[in-house]
Amino acid sequence: MAAGPDPNIGRDLLGGQFQILQKIGSGGMGSVYKAAQPAMNRMVAVKILHPKLANRKDLVSRFRREARAMSHLTHPNTVKVLLYGELEDGSLYIVMEYLEGKNLNQVVRKEGPLPVERAIPILIQVCGALQEAHIQGIVHRDLKPENIFLSTNGGLKDYPKVLDFGLAKVTERELRPGSVMLTQEGMVFGTPEFMSPEQAQGKVLDARSDIYSLATILYEVLTGKLPFEARTPMEYIQHHVTKSPIPIDERVPGKQFPPGLGLVLGKALEKRPEDRFESAAEFADALKPFAGGAGKGYTAMMPKNANAVLEQAAKQHAAALQANKAPASSPFKSPAKTVKMAQAPQALAAASPKPQPAPLAKAAARSGETKPLLLVGIAAGCLIAGILITIVAMRLFQGG
Repeated sequence: MAAGPDPNIGRDLLGGQFQILQKIGSGGMGSVYKAAQPAMNRMVAVKILHPKLANRKDLVSRFRREARAMSHLTHPNTVKVLLYGELEDGSLYIVMEYLEGKNLNQVVRKEGPLPVERAIPILIQVCGALQEAHIQGIVHRDLKPENIFLSTNGGLKDYPKVLDFGLAKVTERELRPGSVMLTQEGMVFGTPEFMSPEQAQGKVLDARSDIYSLATILYEVLTGKLPFEARTPMEYIQHHVTKSPIPIDERVPGKQFPPGLGLVLGKALEKRPEDRFESAAEFADALKPFAGGAGKGYTAMMPKNANAVLEQAAKQHAAALQANKAPASSPFKSPAKTVKMAQAPQALAAASPKPQPAPLAKAAARSGETKPLLLVGIAAGCLIAGILITIVAMRLFQGG
């Protein structure tokens, strides 16, 4: 049975301040619309949560968290949140700046792998957006090419905007009392192709998890392939935990990359967070030599004394741990065993073999826009027989 017309099309919001024109994206929690704001003579994007989900406290909390997290971010490479709240029918909404262009996945699918001199400046700018978020205690947790939108800004092409902090993990200081925490023990949220090893195991995440995901994105943007050979989401998750990535210089026969770039990516893709770059700013600095003349200007957009701020915050976090007042999540380096994992991820971590080099083989292509995935109670027999991993991998609000 065909669905009826979208009741939001043509709808006036907030006393006529916004007029919804058309749907530009949808997902399991709601839809995104292009809307006019006559008073400002501009277009905006409006994300509306499905009214039927208004009674789901966990989803409402997630939606509010996205709005709150994004409203605190001011970096020019983060999509701007203009307004958020609740409509007359109980639906929650977020009003954001309207962007014209394509996401990074669409660009690579259409044009093929990007040259180094084009890809690196894009990723350096994304590092700037993440650095600001991490300093504020916000970890994105669902970085993927679809969440990096390329537009033109002030005549500058390939101007990236980081989208969808809907799965963002925010420290307790960013949450109002009584907020429902998004993550339940043993549950894994994210996108299998790009999640970090610790995310795949249900561990506490910090800024270095985002760095791993961003390095995976850069790897795919440069090669058109992911760092592992896999056919299913479960295999990707297993490989993130147990296999060393295929060196980028070996990924595409006959294609060479600048000397040293593979080492930078290798460090960002280390299995242990403590072996990666400590901050997005540090990762950007390592990428700068491969960006040509553009690198200096982009890294200048990083928050001043970024690493010093992170270091000070890390000390405060360690002090809070000693006082048993540690936040549920921190973007800073944390002592081991700060969060108790569910039994299955614990067993997986203990039983996983040491990383071994992955064989070079034909890449498994991702088919367009990956559909939402719900993988619950999958037996991870390839890693260890009898271990049950509960995984939820969600792609939210993918636009066209």
